[in-house]
Amino acid sequence: MTDYAIGDIQGCYDRLKDVLAKVDFSPSRDRLWVAGDLINRGPSSLKTLRYIESLGSAAVVVLGNHDLHLLAVALGGHAPKRKDTLTGILNAPDCDKLVSWLRQQNLCVYDCERNIMMAHAGIPHIWSIQQALASAREVEDVIRGEQASEYFAHMYGNKPEGWNEKLTGMDRWRVITNYFTRMRFIAKDGRLELTVKESAGKAPKGFTPWFEFPRTDDLKVIFGHWAAIEGETGSTQFIGLDTGCVWGGALTMMNLDTGEKIHCDC
Repeated sequence: MTDYAIGDIQGCYDRLKDVLAKVDFSPSRDRLWVAGDLINRGPSSLKTLRYIESLGSAAVVVLGNHDLHLLAVALGGHAPKRKDTLTGILNAPDCDKLVSWLRQQNLCVYDCERNIMMAHAGIPHIWSIQQALASAREVEDVIRGEQASEYFAHMYGNKPEGWNEKLTGMDRWRVITNYFTRMRFIAKDGRLELTVKESAGKAPKGFTPWFEFPRTDDLKVIFGHWAAIEGETGSTQFIGLDTGCVWGGALTMMNLDTGEKIHCDC
C-alpha cells in the first residue's frame, strides 16, 4: 500500500485523474490524502466530490475553506458567490448524501507513525499536536451535530484574531476554523492576518508566514490553500501542495513514504 497526499483539486477532475494515472493509483491498494478544497472554482466540482466520496476508506480528507463554503450554502443559509461552481452539486439528486459525507470529514488528521499532520491551511506554531487535534475534534463535533446550522450561519469573519483558551461558542469555533482553513500570515502571539493573500514575501508588518515559526517538536505538516507560494516553504518540515491547478498552474501529489512529488500541468 502506498499513501499519496494531494493539494487543492478545486473541481479539476480531469487533472486529478491524470495525476493518479501517473502512479497507477488503485483504491484497493493505495490511499489518497486530500489536503482540502476538493471543490469550487474548477469545472467539475460534482464529479470530483463524487469520486473522492466513492473511494471510501481509501480517501483521507480534511476540509478546506471552499468545502466549508459549500456546507455554509447548503446548511447555513448563505448564497453562492459569483465565481462559485457549486450549482451542479446543489442541484444533484445525491446532494444530501454528498453534504452528509462532507460533514463527516476532519479539519486535521495525524499519522503518529510518520509524525505527519495534514490540515488545509496548516497548524499554528502556538498549538502542540494534542492541542491541534483537540481543537479540530471540537469543531468537527459541531459540524456533525445539531448546532451545524448555527455554526455555518455565523462561520465567516476575521474575529477573534487569535487563540484564547477562554473563548467560547461561535468565537472559539470561528478562530479554530480560521487556523485550519484560512491561515497564511500569523504573529508570534498567534494573531492571524487574513486579508493578505499574496506570496510569503508580502507579509504585513508584525506578521510572518505561519511555517516560518519554529515548532517545539519535529512534526511534519502537509497543507494546501496557499497557491501564491507554489508549494515552496524553504523547509522539509512544512510541505505545501497547493500549486494552483485551478489557476493554470499544476496539480501536485506526493508519495508520503518517499517524498517524491508528482505533477500534472493544468
